[in-house]
Amino acid sequence: MKALIFDVDGVIAETEEGHRLAFNRAFAEAGLDIEWSPELYERLLWVTGGKERIAHYLYHCPECPKLLDADIARLHRRKTELYNQIVASDEVPFRPGVQRLWREAREQGVKLAIATTTSLPNVEVLLRQAGEAVLGWFETIVAGDMVPQKKPAPDVYIQALTNLGLAPEEAVAIEDSHNGLVAAQRAGSPTLVTYSHYTREQRFEGAMAVLEHLGEPELPARVLAGPRSCATVVTLDVLRSWHRLAALRA
Repeated sequence: MKALIFDVDGVIAETEEGHRLAFNRAFAEAGLDIEWSPELYERLLWVTGGKERIAHYLYHCPECPKLLDADIARLHRRKTELYNQIVASDEVPFRPGVQRLWREAREQGVKLAIATTTSLPNVEVLLRQAGEAVLGWFETIVAGDMVPQKKPAPDVYIQALTNLGLAPEEAVAIEDSHNGLVAAQRAGSPTLVTYSHYTREQRFEGAMAVLEHLGEPELPARVLAGPRSCATVVTLDVLRSWHRLAALRA
């Protein structure tokens, strides 16, 4: 296990609610009578990519205007600006154990990378909330618009692995969604799932383990599926043991 490849939304932080609010504010600014409720947004998350999500919703909404691709792209750029304002105001908390595991990886020489469908500005503004230097901790960041296809296609993981110079089995992916899990599996990397509020009802067949989060010493995580059935704190040693078991099963 030479690298950890993190998804962003729902893994590093509970960002999806921030995205939902930003979408709704962008719709209101554009004069569109559209508001995505939490329940609707949970269903829309099956469509990966913000522009794709808007286009999908408009296509299936009979009373909505049919916007051109350029209009959707403009609307999404404004949504990104609004989302970054939300993140910069510290409204989006990091999930338990994430920054602890980053520090442990750096101390032990395990590479860090990101493979996400969100846009690069969204990643950068979130990481800077953990400290200006944190952005430089990651060997590579592959965002959705940098590859031909978004998750569940494996493109972001294949590109991240290529940039790292590693074979798929030398990295562990950390995801929160079914689409993300499938993308990592198609790329060939064993995958740990820390489900988020918006993905808690999804299915995660074949994951190395499924937990509520990565855990802190004072806040161990419940393991829903995997080698350990008790509460745990995910350390590099724990990941290495699960990674070895995954290799034996393969």
